Amino acid sequence: KGKCPEDGWDESTIELFLHELAIMDSNNFLGNCGVGEREGRVASGLVARRHYRLIHGIGRSGDISAVQPKAAGSSLLNKLTNSVVLDIIKLAGVRTVTNCFVVPMATGMSLTLCFLTLRHKRPKAKYIIWPRIDQKSCFKSMITAGFEPVVIENVLEGDELRTDIEAVEAKIKALGAENILCVHSTTSCFAPRVPDRLEELAVICANYDIPHIVNNAYGVQSSKCMHLIQQGARVGRIDAFVQSLDKNFMVPVGGAIIAGFNESFIQEISKMYPGRASASPSLDVLITLLSLGASGYKQLLKERKVSFLASSTFLK
Repeated sequence: KGKCPEDGWDESTIELFLHELAIMDSNNFLGNCGVGEREGRVASGLVARRHYRLIHGIGRSGDISAVQPKAAGSSLLNKLTNSVVLDIIKLAGVRTVTNCFVVPMATGMSLTLCFLTLRHKRPKAKYIIWPRIDQKSCFKSMITAGFEPVVIENVLEGDELRTDIEAVEAKIKALGAENILCVHSTTSCFAPRVPDRLEELAVICANYDIPHIVNNAYGVQSSKCMHLIQQGARVGRIDAFVQSLDKNFMVPVGGAIIAGFNESFIQEISKMYPGRASASPSLDVLITLLSLGASGYKQLLKERKVSFLASSTFLK
């Protein structure tokens, strides 16, 4: 069904499943001789076992989400992982998300990929409106893509730093909507900054016909962040939201999920990725979610919320 199983699988079952996927790849065919093959050859048995002999990676040269004929098992792994992750995003609170894919890059480079995809839609644009967040990778994601970040300072409300909506709209009018690639907002970061006013920003983006990319690096584990994304998409415009694999799914650093509400736009982003890609992040998150099951992940979300409330009470 392409959904995360309700109850987690034991390790032997997961390993059996992965071995069955691996024998569907041509490099693991009995009697196969990969003469002239550029990939699928691994010198170290330790490396082969580390990757469950899923050597081909994911995607094809033109699309990271495409099926690779000689790697049916790796392609199935890729499709299943994206489907299971989509199910978990819905479970976490963004019910109307339509498409997502795992990309073997951390959040910053994944944001860059989104900006580069928008470049083809808005060739005149050179600015990105960015409510300030003091985190280098967010800033560099825009610079690397070749755009000029327009920093909007936050406003102090009580002991919280919040989005200055009036300043955002004033800057859009001053620069001209056609010269702005997108609004780049953030759901979660370090105190005293709080999540951006996603609903208001989404309405502004819809009114001025400006794309809206959300940095949701830490957000899948937070029902509040996911609610803001869902509401923003309901009342206005959110084109894509990006979340880190390691921060939300407890896997090694090096992967992210790009998700959105327009299936064709998310496909455009996946086609922008040049060449094939490592399957390691997809493999890690699939193993993790099969191990936890939907019920296990929901329990972790519940425990996080209880821990947060307990720590907040203690600090007071």
